[in-house]
Amino acid sequence: MKIVTVVGARPQFIKAAAVSRVLRREHTEVLVHTGQHYDANMSDIFFDELRIPRPDYNLGVGSGTHAHQTARMLEGIEDILLKEKPDAVLVYGDTNSTLAGALAASKLLIPVAHVEAGLRSYNMAMPEEQNRVLTDRISRLLLCPTETAVGNLAREGMRDNVYNVGDVMCDALMYYKGVAEEKYSGKPASIQPVGSGNAEIGGSWYLATIHRAENTDGEENLIKILDAFEQLDAPVVFPVHPRTGGIVAALRERRNYRNICFALPVGYLDMIHLLSHARKAITDSGGLQKEAYLLGVPCVTVRDQTEWVETLGGGWNVLVSPDTDEITRAALRPKPVSARGSFYGNGDAAEKICGVLDNKIK
Repeated sequence: MKIVTVVGARPQFIKAAAVSRVLRREHTEVLVHTGQHYDANMSDIFFDELRIPRPDYNLGVGSGTHAHQTARMLEGIEDILLKEKPDAVLVYGDTNSTLAGALAASKLLIPVAHVEAGLRSYNMAMPEEQNRVLTDRISRLLLCPTETAVGNLAREGMRDNVYNVGDVMCDALMYYKGVAEEKYSGKPASIQPVGSGNAEIGGSWYLATIHRAENTDGEENLIKILDAFEQLDAPVVFPVHPRTGGIVAALRERRNYRNICFALPVGYLDMIHLLSHARKAITDSGGLQKEAYLLGVPCVTVRDQTEWVETLGGGWNVLVSPDTDEITRAALRPKPVSARGSFYGNGDAAEKICGVLDNKIK
């Protein structure tokens, strides 16, 4: 069986690593990198660090409007599918690469398998929500990470070929946590500060990732978020996403930030280490919420909704608006004492995904 896997953004590299290790035991995988994330620290480093084979194709799409980016991906992916003639196309998550891969395959009547099917924030203003809903509608196999996701699809009338396989991010985290611990073995966190005047990082820190449009397209919300970081009782490590770099640099020219260490994006093993030892995570990323939950690190999510609703139980994850006081209160709250549920599987999602592909793709 030949599978074309389409990836293009940081979380997808990590998920693909877990599945590829199993898939390639018995099948042929053609890896397509759309180039949606084009910064070397957000892309190439992951193929090296996670031991993923180099892509067979790199479309080099880069940035642009959603329409232009998706259109360029569609054109490139279609050409590859016509050449490779795969038995199925495997897509991950909710990015423009996900939708483009699914659309290109669907138009050519090639079965689509969607990993992380059924996730919903119920906010159709989010590009990610648009991508995941549309991808689910045209996928042959709906590979859900949780029972909540299965229920979401059932409420939308999708009950056939729906499987709760667990979360491949759990597979990756379990595998690479040991690798990260071996890499560091008591060494300090590996970060590259950007510019001057950064806070010194000692033995305690908060970890922040902020990049969504609603928090970074204008200065108002980002100022409130950074002001909250300034009020915390330990330094904040803030790896700056490429799409956020310009506005952050402009703010730093006008405002002094003494409790924040602005840094270049970090590799996955570095991120695991930083997160594992953080007091709390402060983020608007979907993946980091879940990783924090799995690692037992309390999280503050600067969003109105989350697709990972299971993380909200017991106060392990708290949703807040981009308000300085609200973020500060949430970040300084005591660590929860309640147990965390095992909602995301046992680290065998990749095996289950490959089992479904074996049984259902003819």
